Amino acid sequence: MKRIVLLIITCLLVAGPAFGYDAEKAASLEQFYQPFEGKATAKQLHNIKAPDFVKAIKAGEKLFVLDVRTGGETGIYGVTLPESVAVEMSQVFAPDNLDKIPTDRKVVVVCKSGYRATAIAMGLRQIGFDNVYVLKLGLAELAKYMTAKNVY
Repeated sequence: MKRIVLLIITCLLVAGPAFGYDAEKAASLEQFYQPFEGKATAKQLHNIKAPDFVKAIKAGEKLFVLDVRTGGETGIYGVTLPESVAVEMSQVFAPDNLDKIPTDRKVVVVCKSGYRATAIAMGLRQIGFDNVYVLKLGLAELAKYMTAKNVY
């Protein structure tokens, strides 16, 4: 009996790493991240800085803004642009919510600091949304930039 248990444990220890990740997903991610090399990496991340975001809005560019903060956060202050929607990070990839995201114009994903937005944007781009950008450093950076001088 001890030998059987020892054999099973040995097999699990040896075979464990082979089952440690999804090879198909890894191959997909390898292909997705292949252009991320050297100086091209920053461009591939599709970040948009606060001044450029404001400039695009002032210029009348049709942006779709996806706010991925929690309901508690958006309940206190939110993005009120005409083409904006708030969908919590955990719900973005539900089919009903994916259907809300346009493919014919720039989509800017926002959150407080940019981390959640980056994760969501990378996921959206992984499934085929090539028009997705991230507000670099999030709404916190936008709030710093938004002075009376820059707003009007």
